[in-house]
Amino acid sequence: MTFTDLDLATEQIKVQETQRFFGAIPNFYVSYVSDAVPMTRSQKFSLAWKQTIDPASFVVTGVIAGAEQAANGYKGYGQGAEGYAKRYGAAYADFFSSMMIGNAILPSLLKQDPRYFYKGTGTVRSRASYAIANSVICKGDNRHWQVNYSSILGNLASGGISNLYYPAADRKGVAPTFENAAIGIGAQAAANLLQEFLFRRLTKNSRGH
Repeated sequence: MTFTDLDLATEQIKVQETQRFFGAIPNFYVSYVSDAVPMTRSQKFSLAWKQTIDPASFVVTGVIAGAEQAANGYKGYGQGAEGYAKRYGAAYADFFSSMMIGNAILPSLLKQDPRYFYKGTGTVRSRASYAIANSVICKGDNRHWQVNYSSILGNLASGGISNLYYPAADRKGVAPTFENAAIGIGAQAAANLLQEFLFRRLTKNSRGH
């Protein structure tokens, strides 16, 4: 990568790091520049790290843990402050491993871009098809579209790691890991649809062309 490309990529990432829903919740992983310069390895790790330590990420994790406790999910954790702390730790570990593996480690090794590239033009149908397809494909660092092995394998790896800390009663072998990966793909498709049709209106500092 030439100095000019590196400089441009740095500026584009700086803009992404200001993108927040309602000015508060990070929306770092969407590029409103369709031909954005590929991220370097260090930029992939830096962006993932900033997402994981952002104050809003801790708040969202707390909400998830609270919802799980209210529904008595993962009963092995129990109730009370200790049960909540265990659920919080597990929810954050899920988030951290998924973010670092799927958005930093594997994209660096496989030379893939972890961002969603906003389309914003065309018919509703074409944009919806594009958003859904982007749950299983991504841009490579060579700027060509390819199977998103980083996200797919990242979901599998994160699900496998979670078996190390979830209650024994909730560890049900290999099948749930693949089921959760499939659910993750579906969730990503839904998130992409929201990115394409709603989130830009709610995101502060969204710029592009």
